Amino acid sequence: MDDDQAVSTYLNHLPATYRQDPFAGRFLLAFETVLTGTGPDAPGLQGKVATIARYLDPDSTEPEFLPWLASWVALSLRADWNVATRRNFIGQIVPLYGLRGTKEGLRRMLNLYTGREVEIDDGFDQLPHYFQVRLRLLVADPGLIRRTQQIARAIIDQEKPAHTFYALQIATPTMRLLSLELQEKERDPDTDEAPPLLILGQNTVLGVADTSP
Repeated sequence: MDDDQAVSTYLNHLPATYRQDPFAGRFLLAFETVLTGTGPDAPGLQGKVATIARYLDPDSTEPEFLPWLASWVALSLRADWNVATRRNFIGQIVPLYGLRGTKEGLRRMLNLYTGREVEIDDGFDQLPHYFQVRLRLLVADPGLIRRTQQIARAIIDQEKPAHTFYALQIATPTMRLLSLELQEKERDPDTDEAPPLLILGQNTVLGVADTSP
């Protein structure tokens, strides 16, 4: 049967006398296309409503829906966050609201962005309302350090109590002798990344070669 002769399955729900009219079948086909759909590739409103819950789940919604979903939980997404970071923030931000203004809340917020453990020290009796934040990176990349500092400060400034002040430290690897065995022992259990090896003559030099004639 070609498209001109296609009729709606809605005819099956009508009295027999209406099923004899070809126009009724073609007329109802327009409603069936909109409401029920004509197949997996052309779902109707009924199919879309049945799957609407996935649009409300940050782990399954389409990336373009993430800013809209974030607005539901009063969260502003940064433009430089990747999709995985955005999903993590949206999925965990509501429970974190209950910890806002606390040391644990700040630690978890920073951990969400960096994917690494964050150290926060507020045990400074001689300096009331002061705390220190320490983040550790596996590579001493200037661009990465700068971006991490910018994002970390934005998060800390937003989450900390207004009367407090802080210092932020980004720890990076320094030059040291590291065996392959020790490198494996220091592999990050969360990311499976190992600290970089400094190999003399390849990515490390000692001093400057004398090129004078």
